[in-house]
Amino acid sequence: MAAISEVTAATDASREQSEAVVHGSSRGFLQSVRVADHNFVADEPVSSGGGDAGPNPYDLLISALGACTSMTVSMYARKKGWPLDAVTVRLHHTKVCANDCADCETKDGMIDRIHRAIELHGDLNEEQRTRLLAIANKCPVHRTLTSEIDIRTRLV
Repeated sequence: MAAISEVTAATDASREQSEAVVHGSSRGFLQSVRVADHNFVADEPVSSGGGDAGPNPYDLLISALGACTSMTVSMYARKKGWPLDAVTVRLHHTKVCANDCADCETKDGMIDRIHRAIELHGDLNEEQRTRLLAIANKCPVHRTLTSEIDIRTRLV
């Protein structure tokens, strides 16, 4: 168990404290996003009234989970000296009726469901594959999304 906490602590500690700045016009959905020295856009698809100039907010959310999953699994395999060549993570976000989820606390309305499929490339044995799956569930973004989140908003 110590190895899992070492990996996630190292991943948490290596994150720089960046501020995301998002700016958009009230006339549409296109948003300019700046994080540290990185600039990109977010938008909604044409079918939702946007211009499809960039990923939508949920696509950005699942991309963050996928990137963190791949980074965490790869870092753990490197530390162990395991023959992991690459990681592919495929994610999909949907909303489903809460009553369709037997394991969920919420029983009314809709809940968010993220499907995540992890493909491990390399000559790994079954024990290593099983361990890397457990590590994937410990990535910092996964832990954030499955924990209580406290968002404090203020008007400036």
